Amino acid sequence: MDWLNVPDVAESLGVPVTRVRQMVRDRTLLARRVDGVLKVPAAFIQDGAVVKGLPGLLTLLFDAGYNDDEALDWLFREDPSLPGTPVQALAENRGKEVRRRAQALGF
Repeated sequence: MDWLNVPDVAESLGVPVTRVRQMVRDRTLLARRVDGVLKVPAAFIQDGAVVKGLPGLLTLLFDAGYNDDEALDWLFREDPSLPGTPVQALAENRGKEVRRRAQALGF
């Protein structure tokens, strides 16, 4: 998995670093400390924006009881029924299929 540090994410999105940190706090964007530095998966940023559907999908995962690490793992885990990973499906505008699977996790 490729990672971007917070200043690079801010530059990609055209927002201040403080806005990216707020998005992480609000859990509309996930980040993980890698070697002590807060980083965001590069796959979450596409064409200067957060991948369409990611914030809502994160809400579904958190409502299903996932923590940040579990949500990251789920997003990047191969799913033969998609095919690919949930984050790949989001990037390919197949968010409806991914949301359906995430909603089923809560039941």
